Amino acid sequence: MLNARELKVFYGMIQGLKGIDLQVNDREIVTLIGSNGAGKTSALNGIINMVKSTGSVSFLNEDISRSQTHNIVRKGLALVPEGRKVFTNLTIEENLKMGAYNNLASFSVLRDRMFELFPRLKERRTQMAGTMSGGEQQMLAIARALMSEPVLLMLDEPSLGLAPKIVGELFATIRQLREDNITILLVEQNATAALRIADRAYVLENGKIVLSGDAQDILKNPEVKKMYLGA
Repeated sequence: MLNARELKVFYGMIQGLKGIDLQVNDREIVTLIGSNGAGKTSALNGIINMVKSTGSVSFLNEDISRSQTHNIVRKGLALVPEGRKVFTNLTIEENLKMGAYNNLASFSVLRDRMFELFPRLKERRTQMAGTMSGGEQQMLAIARALMSEPVLLMLDEPSLGLAPKIVGELFATIRQLREDNITILLVEQNATAALRIADRAYVLENGKIVLSGDAQDILKNPEVKKMYLGA
């Protein structure tokens, strides 16, 4: 579904990603793990062309390397950014409408589907997003991205700053999305939780992939345990 080859990302004179190869297959959960500054967010931003990058990226067998971000979203790829970035001065329902800018004719159907997936959003549909808890904002950020009807959803640090109970609910939702035929590319600070639900994983260090393979094998890898899993 997604192939990146020799993907490099630049922030002015600083190189955030140093030429990685990455693949995501249909209905997989693939996770990127690594320390802060390893290049995980850069990989997602490079794929969706939000930063200066080189290399090639194909999505559904189409080269999107030079496509504008909003056109990539139209093709079925969406990103939930780190920090949620909901529109705090808009209501929950208005945030969902912003996510459906490509699908306004289907807004009511898509909104009701999100309310089924996240019942708390329905209860608070007229509430300003800025007054919601962190967990509720994360639900809204995911729902807003899903309003574009993506086939591949990229999640950047979705559990950051959330209480353990909410994190458990969040990962259950991610598994449910895969059951609903949405492919997931997950960047997550909670490496153990991410590896437990993922099919495959890539380990990044200093902008390079240093290890990749079956997520369960990586979860058991002694070096990975020592470096990233606190074991």
